[in-house]
Amino acid sequence: MDQTPMTPRGERLLRSELQRLKTVERPRIVAAIAEARSHGDLSENAEYDAAKEEQGMCEARIKDIEAKLSSANVIDVTKLRHGGDLKVVFGATVTVENVDDGKQTTYRIVGEDEADIEHNLISYRTPIAKGLLGKTVDDEIDINIPKGTVTYDIVDVQYINYDD
Repeated sequence: MDQTPMTPRGERLLRSELQRLKTVERPRIVAAIAEARSHGDLSENAEYDAAKEEQGMCEARIKDIEAKLSSANVIDVTKLRHGGDLKVVFGATVTVENVDDGKQTTYRIVGEDEADIEHNLISYRTPIAKGLLGKTVDDEIDINIPKGTVTYDIVDVQYINYDD
């Protein structure tokens, strides 16, 4: 079984979502199905069909989260031993400078469920993260992204906690 890398924050978020789905959403959906059933003929009952569809999606998400948590490899970057230059690893916070325009951006490399580009949390599977992994400060790298090739200079690498 493949392991699912995630940060401690990512694990907490998934556990919280799982708890909410099981204790809030699942009972609400069951009640909605019961209410729709009470309206009679199920063959033409749109409320029943919608509630059953929602139940299917909820149960699928519960199974997905349970599978991810059962195969979780929780990586706390603050506990990694390091000497000398820090390498970009899963969970690291990386500041890069676009060589073309001088713009600096700070990314945190996280698991797929944690990714949020608006907060510069990028999945380890993205082209940018793949290009950064294993590199150190002052490395210059070319990364192929959907808009073309971008050249970054790694300005800083930190192994810090991130709780938002």
